[in-house]
Amino acid sequence: MKEEKKILRISGKIDSSNAENVEKDLMEQITGDDFTTIVVDASNLEYISSAGLRVLLKLKKTSGVPVRVEDASSEVYEIFEVTGFTEILDVHKKLRQIDVEGCEFLGNGAYGHVYRIDPETIAKIYNPGLSMEFVNSERESSRNAFLLGVPTAIAYDVVKCGDSYGVVYELLNAKTVAQHICDNPDKLVEIGTTSGKVLKELHSIEVPETSAFDSRKDIFRKWITQFEGIMTDEEYSIATEFIENLPERRTFLHGDFNSKNVMLRDGEPLLIDIGDAAYGHPVFDIAMLFLAYIFLPNSPMDDKLKRGFLGFDKELAPKLLASILGTYFGTRDQDEIKNIIDKIMPLASLYSAFQGTTTKRSTPETTLNGSLRHVFFPSLKASGANKLDLSGLNF
Repeated sequence: MKEEKKILRISGKIDSSNAENVEKDLMEQITGDDFTTIVVDASNLEYISSAGLRVLLKLKKTSGVPVRVEDASSEVYEIFEVTGFTEILDVHKKLRQIDVEGCEFLGNGAYGHVYRIDPETIAKIYNPGLSMEFVNSERESSRNAFLLGVPTAIAYDVVKCGDSYGVVYELLNAKTVAQHICDNPDKLVEIGTTSGKVLKELHSIEVPETSAFDSRKDIFRKWITQFEGIMTDEEYSIATEFIENLPERRTFLHGDFNSKNVMLRDGEPLLIDIGDAAYGHPVFDIAMLFLAYIFLPNSPMDDKLKRGFLGFDKELAPKLLASILGTYFGTRDQDEIKNIIDKIMPLASLYSAFQGTTTKRSTPETTLNGSLRHVFFPSLKASGANKLDLSGLNF
């Protein structure tokens, strides 16, 4: 048992000579446990005949839950496909195994690490424990963004790296913005200007109602409910009212726009890590910038780890943020940029709490006693209102 899954490992050959015994063994394994899915590990299955396929069909009917067959070799998968069993069971081929040892490390994020495999490809290796369903949801999000006209990197292969899943992207000699900053720190303002233009252009994309993307505001509405009962009634009322007051739009949102998730190839942008994409008001993406370039550099985290997340030295973050915001909002006046930051800070502090719990780096209780009570609620009190003041900002 793993969580709510019953994992059954089958190996060797299953045909008419042993199908009856295999069926008996499998039925014994599904007796007495509560589970919502059966996963059949077929990584060591060499052959399965029609008699063996009928055993798996009976396994599904008897258990009454979905059956997923994983890591089938190409030869075994072909048997499932030719017989039509790929339409009855959820069957997946064995993933290609890769090794990133010695590969160029491009950076890390909340869900994994990115490596350059060769001049044409990079791979995002997800943290151990993240499921194939999670990886596939990120791939689907990237595909949907591409269909909207978002300049996304094309994901063409799901792989295994040790016990972790990964996605390989085709990126012909592209470099991340963070790499460009490391190579040319004297061009930081120019690079920030490019990033600001990319983000502004991204926010010109409207998400149609037929799209599969979720509303970021709805995601926040659902997220805040986990604090009901552990917040005071007054705190919960303030937090929910703040979310309800957030402005509405159907603008495409990257969800994690930063210097490691934007790559440049011959000056043209390519976006990666689209798993958090949604639609909503552009202020959500702007607030997320603060987590990368204000909250992270000022966190108690070790400087080496900060550099791993940022992709460059933390001292460069404020100047980069000012360049991005100045380009996006059409100003180079530092007082105006500070005013922009002050106005959006309450949402950024709420986003920090959101990220902490959704990535499971902290519990709701820890988040409440940390970023919410020490940053979010005080920032609202300082603003004197329970909603964002976006007046005068050119979104």
